[in-house]
Amino acid sequence: MNFPLSRLFLFSFGLVILFSSCSEEKKESVQTETKAEKEEVASDEKIILFFGNSLTAGYGIEQDLAFPGLIQDRLDSLGKDYKVINGGLSGETTAGGLSRIDWFLEDEPSIFILELGGNDGLRGIQLAETKKNLEAIIDKVQTKYPSTKIILAGMQIPPNMGIEYTQEFQAIYPKVAEEKDVELIPFLLQDVGGIKELNLPDGIHPTEEGHIIVAETVWEILKEKV
Repeated sequence: MNFPLSRLFLFSFGLVILFSSCSEEKKESVQTETKAEKEEVASDEKIILFFGNSLTAGYGIEQDLAFPGLIQDRLDSLGKDYKVINGGLSGETTAGGLSRIDWFLEDEPSIFILELGGNDGLRGIQLAETKKNLEAIIDKVQTKYPSTKIILAGMQIPPNMGIEYTQEFQAIYPKVAEEKDVELIPFLLQDVGGIKELNLPDGIHPTEEGHIIVAETVWEILKEKV
């Protein structure tokens, strides 16, 4: 589902925040926290790894209230023996994700949800490069852990880089999902992106209420795999 034009302008207002909020201090903090999470995983628990940028990290809200944390709550309520690891990092690009994925694959994830690419689009990175990096991340997971179920979260961007670039960017995700035979969430921010009351003042990052909707979008795909 495409954004209505009026929502695209709202959506674009704060988009630069998606990649400008990253810093080395933040990166070290996220990796330290994630390492602690990994150490807490019991031997009999299966891992669900969310690997993405500030959307996954829950920029601007408590991490437990971001959609990966809400997925953990849902799993717990259903008595499912899974541990969710939030591998989100504000400002992350597909190239950055490719450079750090090996660290997250020390333990085998039962399910791997890949949410990257939005920052590439906002920076106008060549689409072929974004596609190549997404495929390379998936290849690393599939090669090391062939039984891991992979879900790719699709993303859309406003037409700041031109309509052609915007449309081709959106088309990357179904192409990668088909070529790599992985599940696709068509648009992670369905019914949230561009809606003022569901996003923080920056116009891009979901509020707590927005994350509830995102979690439902993810769950529609994830529930068949747990």
